[in-house]
Amino acid sequence: MFCETSAEYFGENPNTHICPTCLGLPGALPVMNEKAIESAVKIGLALNCKINQLSRFDRKNYFYPDLAKGYQISQLELPIAYEGWLDVAGRRIRINRAHMEEDTGKLTHVNLDGESVSLVDFNRCGVPLLEIVTEPDITSPEEAKQYAKALHRTMRYLGVADGDMEKAGMRFDANISLRPKGEKKLGTKVEIKNINSFGFLEKALFYEISRQLKILSEGGEVIQETRGWNETSGTTKAQRTKETSPDYRYFPEPDLPPLEFTKEAIAKIGKSLPELPEVRKSRFVNSYALSSYDAALLAEGPEVADWYEQVVRDYEKFSKNNSTVLAKTVANWVNGEISRNLKEKNLVWEQVPFEPAGLAQLLSLIDSGVLTQAAAKQVLSRMFESGKLPNKILEEENLASVGGRAELEKIVQAVLTTNEKAVNDYRSGKQASFGFLLGQVMRETRGTADPALTNQILKEKLL
Repeated sequence: MFCETSAEYFGENPNTHICPTCLGLPGALPVMNEKAIESAVKIGLALNCKINQLSRFDRKNYFYPDLAKGYQISQLELPIAYEGWLDVAGRRIRINRAHMEEDTGKLTHVNLDGESVSLVDFNRCGVPLLEIVTEPDITSPEEAKQYAKALHRTMRYLGVADGDMEKAGMRFDANISLRPKGEKKLGTKVEIKNINSFGFLEKALFYEISRQLKILSEGGEVIQETRGWNETSGTTKAQRTKETSPDYRYFPEPDLPPLEFTKEAIAKIGKSLPELPEVRKSRFVNSYALSSYDAALLAEGPEVADWYEQVVRDYEKFSKNNSTVLAKTVANWVNGEISRNLKEKNLVWEQVPFEPAGLAQLLSLIDSGVLTQAAAKQVLSRMFESGKLPNKILEEENLASVGGRAELEKIVQAVLTTNEKAVNDYRSGKQASFGFLLGQVMRETRGTADPALTNQILKEKLL
C-alpha cells in the first residue's frame, strides 16, 4: 500500500516480500499507492457510497507481534467512502464506511523442538486492504452469508481483487450481539476475526449466537471481546478484550498528506465502472427471458457471464431460432453440462479448454440433426479432454447421428434378431424387456440414434 514490494506473496517463502517500509525501519517513509486508492473509490461508488472529497490516513497504535512498527496506517475520521448500501435478497444492507489501511503480518502457532512458539511472516504486511463496515442491519447468519457472497461478486466484477479466500483475498470480521425481541437497543457485541469462507462465516455466527444466548438465559453478561473461529472444533475462542477507538490513540498520519478528490475525478472513475452483478442478472432476465434462478447462476462471476454471452452471439450465427429460445438453450448447457464437466474435472471457468464458439458449434450440430443430445454430451466431454472443436471430434470418432430411418431400422432389426428371448418376453407381457432392447440399440449406435425415432421403430417391429 505504501511501498513498491509485490503484493503477490501467497505461496512464497516467509519474509521474502518485505522492505524497510513494510517493517517500519528508521528512515523509511510511506508513499501512497495510486492504483489502490482508485480501486477504493471504485468500490465505494459500486456500493452506492458517498466519496469524501477530502480524506486522510491516521495512525492506529497497538502492539502485536504481526505489526512490526507498532502502529497501523488506517483511516478513522475521514474514510474514502461512507453512507452506502448493497441490496441483498430483497433487503437493503446499509454501508457505514469503507476505509483503507495496510494489512498486517501473519502469525503461525507451531510446536518447535518441544516448545509452543509463534512464527511471524511479514510478507502480507503492508498489502492494501479496504475494510467495508455495515450498519447493524443483518439479522441472521443466512443473511450474513448472502451479503458476503454479494460483496464478493461485486469485487470480482470490479476487478479490484481476486477474492480468493484461501489466499486471504477476502476475509470477514463479524460483530454479533443479541437483544430481546422488540427492543431497539443493541446488546454487547462480540467480534469474530478473520473468517475465511462463506460456510465458516455462517457456522461461526450460529455458534456465537447460541453461546451468547446460553450466557444470557443463565443470567450472565456477555463480555465485549474479540474471538477467533476454530474450524476444527466448530467453536469460537476468546483472543483478547475488545479495544475501543480511544485505546488505539488515533492521530493523523504525519508522513502522508491528505487525499483530495475533485468531483470530476470521482465522476471519471464512476464512468469506468463495469455492469455490476445485480444489473447483469436483471438484464439476463429481461433480455433473454431467463428465469431468475438461471440468470443468477450465469451472473455469479464476470467470467461465466462473459462466456455465456459470447456463446449466445456465436450461436446466433448458426441458429434460425429466435434469440430468446437460443439464449435459453445456451443457458441450459452452460448451467448444466458445462458446469458439470468443470466440477468433475476440478476446473474453474478460466480453464475451459475451448472457446465459446465451440459450444455454439456443438449446439448447431444438434439443431441440424447431426448429433443427438446424448451424442453431443459425449462430444462435449471429448472437447474438455482435448480442446478440439466438435467437427474435428466427429471426424475422428464417428459420433454423428445414425443417418436416416432406413439405417436405423436395419440396426433395430439386427438387435431384435440377436435378442430373441427378450423379444418373446416382451410379447408375453414383460414390459421391462422393451427397455433392455432400447438400450441395446443405443449401445450399437453409441448413443447417436434419435431416442424418439428408435422408440417408435421398436414398437412397430414388436407388434
